[in-house]
Amino acid sequence: QVQLVESGGGLVQAGGSLRLSCAASGRTFSSYAMGWFRQAPGKEREFVAAINWSGRNTYYRDSVKGRITISRDNAKNTGYLQMNSLKPEDTAVYYCAADLSHERLRIGRGDYWGQGTQVTVSS
Repeated sequence: QVQLVESGGGLVQAGGSLRLSCAASGRTFSSYAMGWFRQAPGKEREFVAAINWSGRNTYYRDSVKGRITISRDNAKNTGYLQMNSLKPEDTAVYYCAADLSHERLRIGRGDYWGQGTQVTVSS
């Protein structure tokens, strides 16, 4: 089992920045790929970004490329999502997930999920 807890969400004005954190406990975090997803009201959950177990390979949805950066610190069992130049359409609950396969994360599947953190971007 891997337990994931997100933090760092909040209210920010358009153009602002936030850094989300995903703290992991349980099995060896460094063995797992990690991903971030979001779900806006009335919409389906969508993939945002993923990172492989070592941190060497990252993947993003097109609409966030250049604004959002995924990273991880395996020594701290923590993953991050740095979000810059935020837009109102980035408003959503953001979830982190872990899976042994980054490919599964990229198609929206993961063995472990956090509870989510709300990000609200005002115009």
